[in-house]
Amino acid sequence: MDEVDSEALADVAYGIFDHLLTRRLQTQGKYLSALVEGGIDFTEDLTETFRQLTDEYPQLAEALLARFGSIDTIYRMLCEGEGVLPSKTTQMYWIVQDAPGSAPEAIEDEHAGKWLIFQDPDVADDAWKKVRDATVALDLGISAKVSTAKPNPDSRDSRRVIYVYTRDWADEPDVMRVRENLRKIGFVDRIGYKRNLETFAGEYAQKGKRVTYYSS
Repeated sequence: MDEVDSEALADVAYGIFDHLLTRRLQTQGKYLSALVEGGIDFTEDLTETFRQLTDEYPQLAEALLARFGSIDTIYRMLCEGEGVLPSKTTQMYWIVQDAPGSAPEAIEDEHAGKWLIFQDPDVADDAWKKVRDATVALDLGISAKVSTAKPNPDSRDSRRVIYVYTRDWADEPDVMRVRENLRKIGFVDRIGYKRNLETFAGEYAQKGKRVTYYSS
């Protein structure tokens, strides 16, 4: 296997590992961000997640160890902010925070949509913390995610973008409820709301063309 294939496999391995760890923690009512920021040990959860990865995807487990050397290295990396803060995350393009009780696949429904918040890198960590915590508190929508420090070929500039998802773009009272709560936690500048319909159709803002459905 050549170097490019090895790196790609390791990327896939880490993505699946992160997904398994997130699901494991959430079934116990725990979140990685709260564990890291609270200084709470989660080595047992990490070890059990790696054991699950090894059982279900042995080749990916090997790729993960080839990149990081040991599970201890991954643990230290997470404690330093990987998967918690945009500025510290270099293994994934996005950090995702689902609201309690919300299925991860809900953000892929064609009825869903999201408020778009663009932030400069130096303020993105604080902005994400506000959105993340409000999502966990059920004050916003079904999920939120933020772009990270991992270089993304699809990015148009250096800003980070935070998506705040709602379940149904046609439910205007709920969409605007989320917008009002975003104002309450500090996002007072006008922002746009984009439906998944436009995203799935590959429609993006261009000069003279707007793809946001709401603006508030």
